Amino acid sequence: MSDHARPSNDESTGCRPGCGACCIAPSISSPIPGMPEGKPAGVRCQQLDGRNLCRLFGDPRRPLVCLRFDFDIELCGDHRDVALYRIAALEVAT
Repeated sequence: MSDHARPSNDESTGCRPGCGACCIAPSISSPIPGMPEGKPAGVRCQQLDGRNLCRLFGDPRRPLVCLRFDFDIELCGDHRDVALYRIAALEVAT
């Protein structure tokens, strides 16, 4: 997962605010507050708010895998739907 709560819209510096694809498409095996067993692929993380921003951004309870997932234009493309598709495809391939 990436730092999707970054306030920038500049794709060269970070995620698109409100995308949330990295909090939906991949599986996460680490415990997440509210999801002690992690989450399966395609399931919306309980920590993703109504604006598709992570409630755990900057919180020490945020899983390490989420901290390490960075925005990548090759993966995320130019639209949220592209990111959802590509991340889901990567999940299936791995």
